[in-house]
Amino acid sequence: MSSVRGKVAAVTGAGSGIGRQLAFELARRGARLAVSDVDDLGLADTADRAGALGADVHAAHLDVSDRAAVEAHAAAVAEHFGVVHQVYNNAGVAGGSTVLETDWAEYDRVWSVNLFGVLHGTKAFLPHLVASGDGHVVNVSSLNGIMGQGRSTAYCASKFGVRGFTESLRAEMLAAGHPVRVTVVHPGGVRTNIATAAFEHARQQGAEATPQEEARRRLYEEKLLKMPPEQAARIVVDGVEAGRPRILVGNDARAVDLLVRLAPRLYPALVARAERRFAGGA
Repeated sequence: MSSVRGKVAAVTGAGSGIGRQLAFELARRGARLAVSDVDDLGLADTADRAGALGADVHAAHLDVSDRAAVEAHAAAVAEHFGVVHQVYNNAGVAGGSTVLETDWAEYDRVWSVNLFGVLHGTKAFLPHLVASGDGHVVNVSSLNGIMGQGRSTAYCASKFGVRGFTESLRAEMLAAGHPVRVTVVHPGGVRTNIATAAFEHARQQGAEATPQEEARRRLYEEKLLKMPPEQAARIVVDGVEAGRPRILVGNDARAVDLLVRLAPRLYPALVARAERRFAGGA
């Protein structure tokens, strides 16, 4: 077991959801924090509350899709604390629809945050983690990094990419003997605002917000996004302290993982059937 106490941990997407609760959980366990987000108000609230829990907190506005900004942020965190031990590449967005309906701009938007944001954070912080002598990369994928799902091609591709990148990175660290552990996280249905944010983004881009789509979004949140984010954060940090290379968050993530392993040829049809029932229930 490895404790996070006294470690310097950088958390992206810390202004809300799982990222915010990761910051709080790390603060409770005695970590020093570098928190970042594009949501300045949410980030300030996270920083204040983490500080009230006793953490030394460095907060910065950060768009993880901006490679130069992430590199500058990593350098600033290392200068502020003198060392960086852990990075939690958590920032993410949902978006897109079917392949026929999703334009290239939406693919670019989702991938720039979900996939390239993780790459940017990993590459920027990795030299500091190696230098710390006790580093840890924690990359947040998804249940949809295990299972493909219709109407989510942009999101699924990004999260499968995070999984593949992280597993390859783990092999590299082991082969090179670097003192850096690597973990991929697959959350299931966690009660965050990611679905609502994607819906609002689509409306702002001119997509038609039909009553059916609104009902579908509401049903999705009520039926599938059930786990409190603070519970998800505890599971993640417990897994990090235990040194687990792969963390499944929630019974739904574990069930999907088992389904895909046992029935790789059958599961797409089962997912499509469930999607039709879900859409019909909306």
